[in-house]
Amino acid sequence: MMMKQGGEIVFDKPGCRRRTAIRPLVLVAMCLAVLIAQIDTSVVNLATHAVGDSFGAGVTSLQWVLDAYNLVYAVLLLSGGLIGDLYGRRRAFVIGTIVMAAGSLICAFAPSVAALISGRAITGIAAALLLPSSLAIVRVVWPEPAERGRVLGIWASCNGLAFAIGPTVGGVLIEEFGWRSVFLLAVPLASAAFVLASFAVPESADPRDRHFDPEGQVLGALVLGGIALAAIAAHGEGWLWMAALGAAATALPLFLRIERRRGRAALVPIDLFRVRTFSGGIVTTAAMTFGIYGMIFLMPLVWQSEDHLPTRDAGLALLPMSLVFFLVSTQSGRLSERVGARLMITIGTGLIGCGSLVIAVTNAGMPMMLAQIGLTMAGVGMGLNTGPLYGIAVGSVGQERSGTASALINVARMVGATLGVALLGSVFALQGGPIGLRAAMLVGGAVQLAGAAAAFATVR
Repeated sequence: MMMKQGGEIVFDKPGCRRRTAIRPLVLVAMCLAVLIAQIDTSVVNLATHAVGDSFGAGVTSLQWVLDAYNLVYAVLLLSGGLIGDLYGRRRAFVIGTIVMAAGSLICAFAPSVAALISGRAITGIAAALLLPSSLAIVRVVWPEPAERGRVLGIWASCNGLAFAIGPTVGGVLIEEFGWRSVFLLAVPLASAAFVLASFAVPESADPRDRHFDPEGQVLGALVLGGIALAAIAAHGEGWLWMAALGAAATALPLFLRIERRRGRAALVPIDLFRVRTFSGGIVTTAAMTFGIYGMIFLMPLVWQSEDHLPTRDAGLALLPMSLVFFLVSTQSGRLSERVGARLMITIGTGLIGCGSLVIAVTNAGMPMMLAQIGLTMAGVGMGLNTGPLYGIAVGSVGQERSGTASALINVARMVGATLGVALLGSVFALQGGPIGLRAAMLVGGAVQLAGAAAAFATVR
C-alpha cells in the first residue's frame, strides 16, 4: 500500500517495515545511473589512442576495450531486469553501483590491456543491473502516469546531457591527467547514487509466479550476445560475424518456444507482447535507435574521411544535437500531458527520420548548416519521444513486471543501435563518400518513418 505525504511516498506492506521514498532524491539517484552508463561509453571512445600507446596494444585489443562492455551488457540485460523483479529493484540498483565503481577502479589502475578489458566487462555487468532497475524504480515510485511522464522526461534528458558533457570532460581529463582519469569519473557518480539509493529509495519486488529460467537465460543470452557480437565483428573477420548471427538466429525460435511454454513464469513472458501499446513502444524504440546511432556513427567518420573537419571538431559538431535533446527532454513530460504520448512519439520519431533525409541531401555532410538542421531535427525528435517511449513501455504493464518491461525496452534500444551501426555502416561502405552516406541516411530515415507509423497505429 502507498500513501502520499507531501513530496514523499510511504510504502506500507503487511509484515514489512514502513519505508519512505523521498522523491527528489530518488530522481537524482536514477538520473545518476543514466549519466554513469552513458558518460562511461562516450569518454572511453576518446581514450583508446592513449591506451594503445600506453600498453602497445593493437587494434583488436583496443576494439575489445570498447566492446567488452557492450557485449556483457547485452548478454545480461534480461537477467538484470528479472533480478530486480525477484529480489528487489533497489537491491539490484545498489549492487549495480558497487559493481560499477569496482569495475571502473580496475580499469583506472589496470596493469595490462587484458586487465582493462576485464574491468570493462565488469562495468557491463553493472549497467545490466543499473538501467533496468532505475527505470523500474521510477515506475514504482511514480505510479501516476502524468507525474511519471514528467519524471521520465528528466530521466531521459540525462542521455543527451551525457553525450554533451562526456566528450568535453573526457578530452580535458585525458589531456591534463592521462587516460586513466576517465575511468575514475564514474566512481564518485556511482558512490553518490549508492548513498542516495540506500537512503531514499524504497525496496520493491514481486516474485509471484516468477523464478529463474535457466534455459531462457542461456538462450536469451545467446540471442542478444550473438547480435551484439555480429555487429562488433561485422567489419573484421567475415566468419565470426556470420557465426554469431547464425547462433542468434538459431537460438531465437528455441527461446520463444520455451518462453511460451513457461507462461507467466518465463524470463520474458510472451503475453507482454499481446499488449498493443507495449509492442508498439518496443518496435518504435528499435527503429529510433537504428537510425540515430547509425547517424552518430557515420557523421564524424565522413567529416574526417572527407577532410571537412579534424577529429576534435567532428565531435564538437554533434554537440548542438545533444544539447537540444537534453533541453527538449526535460519538457517532454509536460508536452505529453497536453498532446498525448501517441502524438509525441509519432512526431518525435518522424522528426528523426526527416532529419536523416535532410542529411541525405548533403554532400558528405556539407554544407555544415544543412547538416546541422538535420542533426537538430533529430535532437528535437529524440527529446520529444524518448521519455514517452519509456513511459508507455513500463506503464502499459503491471507494476510486478516493471523490471522485465524495463529490460525489454533497453533490449530494443540496444538491438536497434547495434543493427543500425552495423547495417548502415555496411550500406555506407558499399560506395563510401557522399553516395554511401546518402544511401545510409535514406535507409535510416525510412526505418524511422516506419517506426513513426507503427507508433501512430499502436500507441494509446
